[in-house]
Amino acid sequence: MSARKGANIVKIDLGGKVVLVTGASRGIGRAIAAAMIDSGASVAVHFNRNKQSAEDIAAGGGDRARVFQADLSDPVQGGKLLGDVVDEFGRLDVLVNNAGVAVSSPLEEPLETCARTWHQILSVNLVAAGILSREAIRHFQTIGGGRIVFVASRAAFRGDTPEHMAYAASKGGMVALSRSIARGFGKDGVKSFVVAPGFTRTEMAEDFIEEYGEELAMKDIALDRMTEPGDIAPMVVFLASGLADHATGATIDINAGSYVR
Repeated sequence: MSARKGANIVKIDLGGKVVLVTGASRGIGRAIAAAMIDSGASVAVHFNRNKQSAEDIAAGGGDRARVFQADLSDPVQGGKLLGDVVDEFGRLDVLVNNAGVAVSSPLEEPLETCARTWHQILSVNLVAAGILSREAIRHFQTIGGGRIVFVASRAAFRGDTPEHMAYAASKGGMVALSRSIARGFGKDGVKSFVVAPGFTRTEMAEDFIEEYGEELAMKDIALDRMTEPGDIAPMVVFLASGLADHATGATIDINAGSYVR
């Protein structure tokens, strides 16, 4: 199963590795899970609501893939999710913190609504990722190490629209979290990386396109087509492979030249 039709995926052998991808039923997470399966990994395909989509991805891995449900707006479920994956597969080698939400929060909305939006976004995008990472680190310490990949956003560095300040803040927190893990647990064999996509053609992006139009998104990039999930998945597979371990703590920008640091 290819992460993107026509994509030139570098074949990396992840045979024997167990990978958990959160938010794997759609968008970037779906492409990452498919690419991990293509590379030979055993994959835990996490979903919240879309079980059928998750099962469709897992079917491509045969007995090497399983689906797991958890509502990450309750971060404690993240810790339980990781434990369930270890119980099912016997170990975990790679955690991909991909699950995320982006909810518009205009200044005009009531304070109570704004507070709920901030809580929802931070709970899923940052707190759940932190709890999952904590549990992964504790497990990695017992098996000699492992790798964590955070799917953040260019918004962590250049900011986002005024309506999406909470989203940008959550992604900036992911970057700080990854760097802290890389610096604090490297001697335990734990490596941590960030992939920071720009605007990507996913279901989540459809709301932006409907509101602002595709022309605005295209005007912002340097290439001739919008980034797709399959453009991001190969980099995550590469980071999971161990071939880039001395880049621990780094952020890889995949934003079609829309933000160059």
